[in-house]
Amino acid sequence: MARTSASTRAARARDPSPTPTSTTSRRPSPPCPRRAPPGARPSATSVVAAASPRWKEQTVLSSEFSSSPDHFEVRPVGRVRSPLTARTGAPRQADEGAPPAEIVLSPEFAPAAADLHAGMRVVLLTWLHAGSRDVLSVYPRGDRTRPPTGVFATRSPDRPNPIGLHEVTITSVTPEVLGVSGLEAIDGTPILDIKPTLGSVETR
Repeated sequence: MARTSASTRAARARDPSPTPTSTTSRRPSPPCPRRAPPGARPSATSVVAAASPRWKEQTVLSSEFSSSPDHFEVRPVGRVRSPLTARTGAPRQADEGAPPAEIVLSPEFAPAAADLHAGMRVVLLTWLHAGSRDVLSVYPRGDRTRPPTGVFATRSPDRPNPIGLHEVTITSVTPEVLGVSGLEAIDGTPILDIKPTLGSVETR
């Protein structure tokens, strides 16, 4: 062990503060964001009511899925139950003979439908899973006598992001099943969201 000189001991006696081991201060590293394992589903948890009395107690989902403008995940809130089982023979639009159908909600999202009622007009956003995502233009309604048209100017289910838009009337409501009027989406189609149609400004 190296001996400490008398001059060094004297200097330490005059200044008893410990010798710094580094001149650079380090900030604590932020915690790493946790990722949910593939296939994991969030659970519904209840949070306290908002301060304003006009809001009910809110039910929210505790989720660890990441989301950004360039990377996000969409999960179905339910599925279509319909006698239509394939695109072939299914009406192209609801007013072309679409049958009644049901929206079977996932149990964890059922509380979000608590205030829906028969007679309401709603818009269903669906994921048209049978569509082709590499199609950029089509013959409208399959009519080859018409010029090819970019899919953004059509309602074709074949498009880069095959999102369907359906305005329907709710005919019945049970805890996890909504009956709706004519719906052209085929059986098993994922439901992405349900939104009420907008009335006049005074009724919103």
